[in-house]
Amino acid sequence: MKVSGFTFVRNGTLLGYPFIESIRSVLPICDEFVVAVARGDDDTPERLRALAREEPKLRTIETQWNESMTDRGYVYAQQKMIAQFNCAGDWAFYLEGDEVVHESDLPAIRAAMERHADNPGVEALVFDYYHFFGGSEWIAVSPGWYRRAPRIIRNSIRNYSPDGLFFVVMDHNKRGRYPYAALAGAHIYHYGHARRQDRMREKIQRVSRYWGHAPPAFNSYTIDPQALRCFEGTHPAIMRDWLAREVETSFVPDPGHSPTRRERKHRWLMSLERAFGWELSKRHYRIVKGA
Repeated sequence: MKVSGFTFVRNGTLLGYPFIESIRSVLPICDEFVVAVARGDDDTPERLRALAREEPKLRTIETQWNESMTDRGYVYAQQKMIAQFNCAGDWAFYLEGDEVVHESDLPAIRAAMERHADNPGVEALVFDYYHFFGGSEWIAVSPGWYRRAPRIIRNSIRNYSPDGLFFVVMDHNKRGRYPYAALAGAHIYHYGHARRQDRMREKIQRVSRYWGHAPPAFNSYTIDPQALRCFEGTHPAIMRDWLAREVETSFVPDPGHSPTRRERKHRWLMSLERAFGWELSKRHYRIVKGA
């Protein structure tokens, strides 16, 4: 069984992405790791080339972003697919530049890939998520945040990504579906909303255009306190330096926060989840029974 890791990145340093830590976190269980890296306004390509000199598994592909593509994040999909289409493994393990795997989860992830390697009915592996918000102490838990997502896809099936988040399997030329999946038995640690406020502000200013809208105002992290809970676990060891250097430290949930219409909807959904044991967050996969 061969495992390929892959991702894409541009301006990773400038925008505060832990992309080096992300890649390093899964290298022990990958046979190769492919990065589509585009020239931006910082030292991201140089940092990746330096890492490639240390890690022979790492291969970089220099790319050019289509600056005229501003439709719903499809430029992210293009870059993701450039990296994925250069993967030669039986499984392709996708991580975004702000996603990290805990070292204690690596054996379980490897075992899940081995367990389902010869079962074509399992097309993907789904991870649970820790979405850190406002720093490293809080995680977002409302249905507005996807609680699970596929990050490993069988590399022999016809699939594409309509944006950077999920996979679509193409059984037919004109119709797609979400992949049939099993649980990976591990978490993804998502730090995109834990970065320093100045990094987040710069990120919003630079990437909003690729989603077809003007940058929304960002002055500080704000969220419905009912959508948060305190993180009680441990962070991946590889994140120690990034957490000391790049994480936001001033955020405190505001008990006087006035919820938006969307947040009121999520409160209602959470009450239904508690009452009936439902799971109402978005799911871009179909769990295979008995897998």
